[in-house]
Amino acid sequence: MQKKDWFGIGYVSIWVVIWGSIASFIDFPLLNTNVYSPGSIGQLTTFVVTAIISSIVAIWLFGKAINSSFVISALGLDTDNDN
Repeated sequence: MQKKDWFGIGYVSIWVVIWGSIASFIDFPLLNTNVYSPGSIGQLTTFVVTAIISSIVAIWLFGKAINSSFVISALGLDTDNDN
């Protein structure tokens, strides 16, 4: 695997953690105030909507990150011959 592959895997992994954290922070008060119950369609909707928004933001930011000269030079992504 090349450095760009590892960068992509790391980027997606970080975004999964970010998405899960944000969704949980939104979900927690909704569960505590009985807006919906655990495992309900409301909880599913909360996680699906935050996943969609998070995906859009992640895709938008990935384009900026992968084209950033700072990120490219800091991670050595300008050379693909290193595995």
